[in-house]
Amino acid sequence: QVQLVESGGGLVQPGGSLRLSCAAPGNRFSLYAMGWYRQAPGKQRELVASITRGGSTRYADSVKGRFTISRDNAKKMLYLQMSSLKPEDTAVYYCNAANPTLSYWSWGQGTQVTVSS
Repeated sequence: QVQLVESGGGLVQPGGSLRLSCAAPGNRFSLYAMGWYRQAPGKQRELVASITRGGSTRYADSVKGRFTISRDNAKKMLYLQMSSLKPEDTAVYYCNAANPTLSYWSWGQGTQVTVSS
């Protein structure tokens, strides 16, 4: 299967910002609603933001107003701009189709985001 590639994570202080990127190999990116997911230690993976093919967005309540999802279909890239980061945002962040059971791609390695002073 074709794997997604996430990047842009790191260590940031509370209140800081990060921009995550996701590269989607192949030529099907524009056909899918996409999402950013995260998995904290000991917790299940959760969807935090999604974007439709046409650009409509939805967010989990925990990140609403702080995170912004966007996409560039020409570059086959998905982005997550994160601001006002909190320690509880610490997790491995993944991208995939908004309905991963129907996804063309397999899960990537994810990118670690750590929010700590």
